[in-house]
Amino acid sequence: MSDLIKVDVSRAKSSAVGKDHGVTPAELSAIQPRINEMHAILQKERADGVHGFWNLHKDAATLGRVKQEAARFLDFGYDNLVILGIGGSALGTSALVTALLPPYYNLLTRRQRKGHPRVFVMDNIDPVTFRGMMRLCRPEKTLYCLISKSGGTAETMSQAMLVADALEKKVGKDKIMDHLVTITNPREKGVTSHLHTVTDEFGLTEMAVPLNVGGRFSVFSPVGLFPAAVLGMDVDAMFEGCAAMDEACQSPNLDENPAYLRAALHYLADTEKGKVMSVMMPYADGLKDIADWYRQIWAESLGKRFSLDGEEVFAGQTPIKALGATDQHSQVQLYREGPNDKLFSIIEVKRFEKTLRIPDTLGAVSELDYLRGATMNKLMNAELRGTVDALKASHRPVIRVTLPKVNAHTVAQLLYMLEVETAMAGRLYNINTYDQPGVEEGKVIARSLMGGKG
Repeated sequence: MSDLIKVDVSRAKSSAVGKDHGVTPAELSAIQPRINEMHAILQKERADGVHGFWNLHKDAATLGRVKQEAARFLDFGYDNLVILGIGGSALGTSALVTALLPPYYNLLTRRQRKGHPRVFVMDNIDPVTFRGMMRLCRPEKTLYCLISKSGGTAETMSQAMLVADALEKKVGKDKIMDHLVTITNPREKGVTSHLHTVTDEFGLTEMAVPLNVGGRFSVFSPVGLFPAAVLGMDVDAMFEGCAAMDEACQSPNLDENPAYLRAALHYLADTEKGKVMSVMMPYADGLKDIADWYRQIWAESLGKRFSLDGEEVFAGQTPIKALGATDQHSQVQLYREGPNDKLFSIIEVKRFEKTLRIPDTLGAVSELDYLRGATMNKLMNAELRGTVDALKASHRPVIRVTLPKVNAHTVAQLLYMLEVETAMAGRLYNINTYDQPGVEEGKVIARSLMGGKG
């Protein structure tokens, strides 16, 4: 298909930046047998249903249910959709909102939004911000989407308690079901969630995240799909984009699998070239929150103290988000002349949705003649090429990822590729990609400080 994303690793190789900083052909050849071995393990895990993110885009029943519920709730004519969640329960939706909705979406009229509500992703517990949202969004005109697999996330449940109290006062307990949706663990034998209790108390609509899908891999489950459908995004195209990338990632051959190639380059750059940081730098405002989503999946999945063998390894690259051309003026000085300890992923868009021509004005400034009659699109491309070439001149390795355009199909491809890449990278590091013990300890401490148990 013409709208497949492309990955160019030529500037991350030794031929571009030298063998001390770029991966050599011999190193790629040497790691291929390990890739083959890890591919077999990942494929078996997938077939056995150990980790379910691989096949979320094949779940037609869930997609149908999400679309049905979204259409039903849209009939209520809400002004606002508020997401209550944190981490993987929020970052995927934020990435989709920024990428696939118009800029300044919440400032558009209802007609301009085609009847869809404004959206607020409440991914923190800052009391000033949350109070501001509650004052701005009248509960009687708002649909709240409460997301927590366990229903025990202190941050999310504190938000839920504030919302439930406000709804009970404004619409009455018997009408809360029209304003609150829960997304949580499935109701299976031996599986619990406090949100099951909340759902039952108020008679809420409840959707399930498969038990074998972790939060940071859940964007193509109801966690991301339901908000996307309510906001009018093309969820069918998202599934098609995932399927297209899934097909592209079937082979273990690094020359054919873009996700495995990126995983191998990141792993080799870290363990062999001292590139302990991974910078994702999109050159499109719409893709900036994908870099935020990437930070979680990369950091939480790979940052592990112990290997699968129980050895102390302290594995993982530090992910960094940047934005072109903005961060050319705030970060690139460090990236070029500071420590050469980073691998860069430049995310670019071949064709922007709009073209903006620069007018022939400010004629008194002759130094601006080179801009007159050009387009902002061309300037953005020139800024991108300038950064990439400057990084190469400083022997800094770069991977370029190109989206033909930004839409539901290509964005889903990108997210799915990064999920597969993370799964392979975890295997190369020989760590548990899917747990987060370093996070859990902090939660336990916070709960005890609040007087809770466990």
